[in-house]
Amino acid sequence: MENITIQVDPETAKAYREAEAEKQQKIQIFLNLMLKKAISQKPLLDIMEEASQQAIANGMTPEILESILNDEN
Repeated sequence: MENITIQVDPETAKAYREAEAEKQQKIQIFLNLMLKKAISQKPLLDIMEEASQQAIANGMTPEILESILNDEN
């Protein structure tokens, strides 16, 4: 993996910095998928399949993804 820098609002930055390492990793996986989708010329289904395989290899489960998406903190 490679690091990049993106700008977010102060509240988001603070919440991310204060999150546990495991949650930060899960957020990184999710954001990687969203960035790929936004910039790729590949069909969305191909991107989703690749991201799914990568996420599973890194320990992501449907339950974890749902908890990230539904987390209000």
